[in-house]
Amino acid sequence: MANHPDYEILRSHYMAFLTLERGLSENTRVNYVADADRLAQWLDDVGRDIYSADLECLQGFIIDLHELGIAPRSQARIISGIKSLYRYMIIEDLIEVNPTLLLESPRIGRKLPDILSVSEIDDMVASIDMTKAEGQRNRAIIETLYGCGLRVSELCNLRIDNINFEEGILMVTGKGDKQRLVPMSRTSLDEIRLWLAMRSDIVVKRGEEGMIFISRHGKRLTRVMVFYIVKSLAEAAGVRKSISPHTLRHSFATHLLEGGANLRAIQQMLGHESIATTELYLHLDKSHLRDEILTHHPRNIARSQKNR
Repeated sequence: MANHPDYEILRSHYMAFLTLERGLSENTRVNYVADADRLAQWLDDVGRDIYSADLECLQGFIIDLHELGIAPRSQARIISGIKSLYRYMIIEDLIEVNPTLLLESPRIGRKLPDILSVSEIDDMVASIDMTKAEGQRNRAIIETLYGCGLRVSELCNLRIDNINFEEGILMVTGKGDKQRLVPMSRTSLDEIRLWLAMRSDIVVKRGEEGMIFISRHGKRLTRVMVFYIVKSLAEAAGVRKSISPHTLRHSFATHLLEGGANLRAIQQMLGHESIATTELYLHLDKSHLRDEILTHHPRNIARSQKNR
């Protein structure tokens, strides 16, 4: 067997194979190559490569997709792309054993949390009655849940001093009191600024002065209140799915991944990996994670296209 070409050469030859020999549509070719890129990036992060990956390794990749809340249909499509890559490598005699032969796709029929499309989230935002006092607050809630991929408990406990408005970075305290830094979409920053300007007119209860999201009575919002807000907006927008605040978190992860964001970066933004210290995390990853969300989040993509 010949020496293995590096990934960029393999990628180029594979792309030509998809175009010339299989006659696939452009959209399918783009998706298959993106799947190969995503896997190659993940393997590099764990110290492996396309050629040395075995079934167990690939199953680890799929488990990571599942833990991110990626929809089963999206997982199945990615697995299909990976299998296409390894079939090509077998045809070209680049590997002797196909590690994807026993790689199973998720059961599509299994009931798992729904994922919202970008247009459905837009419809939810558009359904907010901005003539009501809580309208701007609810708009900021939706954009922050979706724009930052937060758990509902993390949203309820956000404080004003958790946001670095100049850098566009949010400090989040997650499970186990572990802290992480999350780059904020420009849309979520703008909506929070508008809400804070209106919040100043509310008489805030003692001990709640620093909380971002409060009720008209001046108390921080509860998980149940946020659940009700999200559910009501989904109904008002005509979204016929099982919706909760966590749906927006899953949608955040799915849309970033499908947009090409680094899997490890998404995991870090969601708080799925332990962080030794906030200072270390800041120095190592802030600019990288910021680039990931600014480049791949639908809210930022739409804004950049609009400004062209």
